Amino acid sequence: MAEVALTFVLTLTVLGATDLASPAGFAGIAIGFALALVHLIGIPITNVSVNPARSIGPALFVGGWALAQVWLFVVAPLIGAALAAGVQRMLHRGAPRLAAREAERALPLQQAERAGAT
Repeated sequence: MAEVALTFVLTLTVLGATDLASPAGFAGIAIGFALALVHLIGIPITNVSVNPARSIGPALFVGGWALAQVWLFVVAPLIGAALAAGVQRMLHRGAPRLAAREAERALPLQQAERAGAT
């Protein structure tokens, strides 16, 4: 449960911080604080992973009991991330979406505006 909950918090933070409605340039701060908080809470509980790749590598080296439990450290973050994606989608149900092509066209315009403002 800890892996699911902590991955949920981290993923929801990433999705929220990188949303179009979020202020540009501050996503790294929010994500960094969330990642630090997740690890401070989770390390005493489960030696938190919140990243399946981080769990698989050490389990391959340790073998035995670690390989027998690695499924949990793969499945739990996937569940937490899926829940966070669902919550994010529900929170922003009516929000306008920007297509990838529109975002690519908008980026040079925003950069030009910022360059002119400095």
